Amino acid sequence: MRCTRALLVLLLLVLASAAPAGARAADYTSRPIRIIVSTSAGGITDVAARVLGQHMSQQTGQSVVIENRPGASGNLAMEGVAKAEPDGYTLGFANTGNIVVNPLLYRHMTFNPLADLAPVAPVGTVPLFLVTNTLIPPTTLADFIAYAKANPDKLSYAGAGAGTTPDLTAHEFARRAGLSLVYVPFHGTAPAVTALLGNDVQFTFVSMGPHIQLMREGKLRVLAAATAQRAPYLPEVATFGEQGFPGLETTTWFALFAPRGTPPSIIDQLNGYVRDTLADAQAKGRLEADYIQPLALTAREFAALVKADADKWANIVRQVGLTLD
Repeated sequence: MRCTRALLVLLLLVLASAAPAGARAADYTSRPIRIIVSTSAGGITDVAARVLGQHMSQQTGQSVVIENRPGASGNLAMEGVAKAEPDGYTLGFANTGNIVVNPLLYRHMTFNPLADLAPVAPVGTVPLFLVTNTLIPPTTLADFIAYAKANPDKLSYAGAGAGTTPDLTAHEFARRAGLSLVYVPFHGTAPAVTALLGNDVQFTFVSMGPHIQLMREGKLRVLAAATAQRAPYLPEVATFGEQGFPGLETTTWFALFAPRGTPPSIIDQLNGYVRDTLADAQAKGRLEADYIQPLALTAREFAALVKADADKWANIVRQVGLTLD
C-alpha cells in the first residue's frame, strides 16, 4: 500500500511538472504570427518567406503576416526581431549576409544577430555564379583570368552592394586569382546586371534564378558555379573547385529565426512547420521554380551551419579588409 501511494505521488508530480509545458504547447499558435523579412517584397528572400508563411498558416490555422522591413542591409528587420518578445509570435526571415556577414562589417550595431537571434530552420539555398557579358572574348574561366591578367585595371566588376556575399565573393576570387580589377559598386543586383549587359562592367556574381533567361538568350555567359557540386539546373557549368579554386563556394541560405530566449519547445515546433513545408510537393515546387534548392535541417543542424558560415566569412572579410561604418 505504501509503495502504491508513493507511485501515485510520483505520478502526480510528473504530471504537474509536465502541465505548464503542455499548456504552453497547446497555447502556442493561438494567435497570428508575424514574420519580419529583411528585404523588400518581390526579392528571392521574400519569395521564400511567403512560401513558408502560406504553408504555416495552413498548418496552424492562424494568419501568418509577412512584414517586409528593408534597410541597413537587413539590420533594421533583424533588430526588430532580436528585441521582440521571445514567445514565437514575432519571427525573422533573413539570408546569410544579414546574419553572419553584417556583424563583421558594421562596428556600431545595437544588437548581434549571432548572439541575439536563435536559428530555427533554413527554407532553401541558392548558389552564386560568375557571369560575364558576351561582348568580351573569354568563353572559359581560364581564358577570363588570362584576359584579365593581360589587361590589368581595365576590367570592371559590378558589386551588388558593398559587403554583400556577391561583393565579397568577387573580392575573394580576384585575390585568389591574382587579378587587378576595377570595382564598381551598385545598389543591388538589377542595376549591376544592366551595367553588365551594356559593357559598363565586364563581370559580376549573381544567383541564376532571375537571370537564367538572359543566359539562354545569349546575353550572359556563365563561367563558373560557386558550389560544391554542379547546379542541377545548369549541369554544364563547372564549379570553381573543378577549375582550380577549391573551396571558393558561396551558397546563400534563406531561413527562419526567433528572438534569443524563445523556449526550445517552440523552436522545435517552428522547425517542424518549416520541414513540413519542404515536404509538401506544392511548396517545394514553388521554391524550385525560383531556383531555390530546399534544405531541411533540424534546429541544431542549422545552428551548426550558421556557426560554420560565420567562421568562413570572418576569414574572407579579414582578407578583404572591409568595414562599412
